[in-house]
Amino acid sequence: MPAPKKPAAESSGTPARGSRSRIQQRNRQIILDAALEVFSTHGFRGATLDQIAAQAGLSKPNLLYYFDSKDAIHRDLLTQLLDTWLDPLRMLDPEGDPQAEIMAYMRRKLEMARDFPRESRLFANEILQGAPRIESFICNDLRHLVDEKAQLITEWTQAGRIAPVDPYHLIFSIWALTQHYADFAAQIRMIRGAQHDPLDGAEPFLAQLYTRLLSP
Repeated sequence: MPAPKKPAAESSGTPARGSRSRIQQRNRQIILDAALEVFSTHGFRGATLDQIAAQAGLSKPNLLYYFDSKDAIHRDLLTQLLDTWLDPLRMLDPEGDPQAEIMAYMRRKLEMARDFPRESRLFANEILQGAPRIESFICNDLRHLVDEKAQLITEWTQAGRIAPVDPYHLIFSIWALTQHYADFAAQIRMIRGAQHDPLDGAEPFLAQLYTRLLSP
């Protein structure tokens, strides 16, 4: 396949190097945002370059000037997402009040479900396929972080600061009970009505649930 022509926005005139860089950065971000919408809706296998180009308002050759394949776009999106995905758990503070720290973690995960639903579905779709593109991340970065925080939760239980609880299943339950609101938002709207925000009432319910679970 011949190399794609440069997008028209970069071919007209001779902009300064800084200007070209800004145009490239803007167009890459347009493509990534469009790809996030397509991947989160159709999954990796169901998404096509034609769909992404159409969503971005670009021709397919223009898209291929920036990314040489669907897989390259998907990898770029996942790379941007993964570090953000760890941040809420990283913030669990060993020096804080254990129950307050766990409740704050739950609220941060709910906020991510509200603010980044497409990213959540992108991550979920990758896991459902067996995590072929992020296996190393799951087995290393995420596993080590979960092990570290599970040990912290165990120390809190042993000190009697929270009720005895399996630390891994506690973390898994928070993932399940928060990311559900992003990954299954369509189902929630069908059940409760389209006029309802899927997260309406979620925080007080989960606060009550975990307060009862964690209270010594």
